[in-house]
Amino acid sequence: MSRKQLSDDLSALLSTGLFQNVDANVAPQGAAYVVEFAFREKVWPPMMQFKVAGSTILPPSIEEEVLAEARKSKYTTVRVLAAAKTIVEGYYQDRGLTFGTISHFDGMETGQVLAHIIEGEIARVNLVYLGKDGTTSPFGSTQPRVVTRELPFVPGQLYNVEDAKRALRDIFALQLFDNVQVVPKPAAEDGAKVEVDVVLRERPLKTAEVECEWAVAQGEGGRPDLVSLVPGGSVFFEHRNLEREGRQLFGSVSTGNFLAPQDDLGFKVEYVRPYCWGEGDPARTQLKVSAFNSRKLSPVFAAGPLSDEVPPAWVDRAGVKAAFVERYGRQSSVSYGGVVEEVTVRDEGGAPCARGQKALPNGQLAVDGPPTTHSGTGTDRVAFAQASLTRDTTFFLNGVLVGGRDLFTVDQALFTGTGAPFYNRHTASLTRFLQLRPVGRKSAQPPPVLVVHARYGGCLGALASYDAFTLGGPYSCRGYGVGELGAARRVGELALELRLPVPKLNTHAFAFWETCSDLGSSSQLAGNPTVYYRRAGAGSCSGAGVKLGATRAEWVRDHNAGTGALYVRFGERF
Repeated sequence: MSRKQLSDDLSALLSTGLFQNVDANVAPQGAAYVVEFAFREKVWPPMMQFKVAGSTILPPSIEEEVLAEARKSKYTTVRVLAAAKTIVEGYYQDRGLTFGTISHFDGMETGQVLAHIIEGEIARVNLVYLGKDGTTSPFGSTQPRVVTRELPFVPGQLYNVEDAKRALRDIFALQLFDNVQVVPKPAAEDGAKVEVDVVLRERPLKTAEVECEWAVAQGEGGRPDLVSLVPGGSVFFEHRNLEREGRQLFGSVSTGNFLAPQDDLGFKVEYVRPYCWGEGDPARTQLKVSAFNSRKLSPVFAAGPLSDEVPPAWVDRAGVKAAFVERYGRQSSVSYGGVVEEVTVRDEGGAPCARGQKALPNGQLAVDGPPTTHSGTGTDRVAFAQASLTRDTTFFLNGVLVGGRDLFTVDQALFTGTGAPFYNRHTASLTRFLQLRPVGRKSAQPPPVLVVHARYGGCLGALASYDAFTLGGPYSCRGYGVGELGAARRVGELALELRLPVPKLNTHAFAFWETCSDLGSSSQLAGNPTVYYRRAGAGSCSGAGVKLGATRAEWVRDHNAGTGALYVRFGERF
C-alpha cells in the first residue's frame, strides 16, 4: 500500500461523517507492514426523533422501537446508528426482502434523525437463455410467455427471496429446463431498484430411450441357445415443447418379448396441455389425455397365510383417460375427468379367467372361486367419471416433513358398459405430520415428528372384484403382503409413527403401529374372496426402523401370527 492509497482510505472514512477523527498506525512486520486504524467516535446530541424516508411498507412501530433503543444512550453515536440499522434492516430480512437497507442517515446534529431506505423495487425482469457453449441470448426454443406466466415477479413490487424460490419451483415443474437461476442485481439506470435475470438452460426438446433386457431360458439339452434368448425391454420417447408452447407428449412401450409383443405388451401415451383455459386462469388448469394398457398381478385372488399357493390372476387394463387438473397453492390440486377402459382378468396362461382358482388336496385346480368381473366372462368394458382433491400443506423444516395432507377420490359409474354397472367408489386419506418441539429461527436441528394417518375406503353399488379394496402391504398395514389380509367393499386404516432425528447420520429413526380392517364388508363382496382364500380380514403390526437415504430399513412384527421380519423398502410410507 502506498502513502497515497493510505491517505485516500483515511479521507474516505472521514467523509462518512460518522467519526470525529481517524488515525492510521503503520508498523513493519518482516517484509510486510501492518496497518492499524484508530477511530474516535463522533458524538451527536441525544436522539429526540427517528423517521424513515423511502419506505413503503415499514410500520410506525419500527420507528418507535428504534427511538426507544436510542434513548438508552446519553448521546447519538455510531453504535446507536448501527443498532437502528439492525432493527430496520432486520424487519426487511425477516420478510425475505433482501434488498431492504439503509443507505445513509441525516439530522444527527439536531437530534431529528432521518434514515434513507432502499427497498429493492423491481425495475424489470429479463429472460436469459444459456447455450451449451456458455453463450447467452434473450431468445430460446420456448415462447417467452411460457416462462413469464410462471413468474411471481412484477415490476414496481419489492423483490422477495420467497418469490425467487417459487419461481425456481414452478419453472422446474415445466420440465423444459435442466438449470434455472434467479439472479437479482441493482438496475443500471437506478441503483436503488432491482433488475431480475432469470437464467435458463433448456433441455433437449425430444428424447428417445431404449432399454433392452435379455432373459435366458433353458433350451433343449438344458443349455440356452439362440432360440431361448428372449429380448425384452422398453422404448420411451417424449416431446417436451410442442409448438414452443410448453405442451408435452410422452410415450412408453414395454414387453418381456420383442419377438412376440402381443403376449404382454404394455404402453402409455400421454398428452399434457397447460393453461387450457387461457393464461388468465388463476387455477392454471392442465388438460391431460392418455391412452394406456397395463398388466398387474391381482392381490384380490391371492392366497392367504393359511392357504396353499394359488395360480396367479393378472388384471389387464386398456383404455383412454381424460382429466383436467387445477392447481391451488403450492401443492394442492383438484382433478376431474373420465375413463373408458376394457378390463380382462387372465390366468397364468393368458386366457380370460371368469372365476378365481385354488388348488385342491388332490393337486387339481378348483375353478369355483369368486367371479372376477361384472360380466362373468373375465372381460368387462366400463366407463366412469373420476375426481380427486388433494390438500397438501406440508413443508420441510430442517430436513423433516411437517404439516398436513388430505386426499379424497371418487369413481362414479352410471349404468355404462358391460352389465350396466352403477357404483360409487370413494376414499378419504388424512395425514398429519405434527412437530413435537419448537425450533429456533437460527437452529438447524430437526424436531421430532409424530405422524397420524387415517384412511377410509367404501363403495356403494355393484363393485367388481378387480376394483375391491385390499388389506395389507407396504402402503396399508406394512407387516403383511399386498392383499394378504383380505379384499372388501369397505376398509379402514389407522397408523401412528414417531420420527426421531439422528443428527450424526443426518437422518431419522422411527417407531410405528398400524392396524386395518375390512369393517365386516368382506362378505358383501361377490364370492367373498377373503373367506375363499382363508384370509383374516383384519390385522395390525408394530415395529421400528431407520431411514437411509431413499430407503427404509425396518423390522416389523405381525400381530396376527406373532412373528417378525426385516424389510428394506424404497420411498416414503406416507
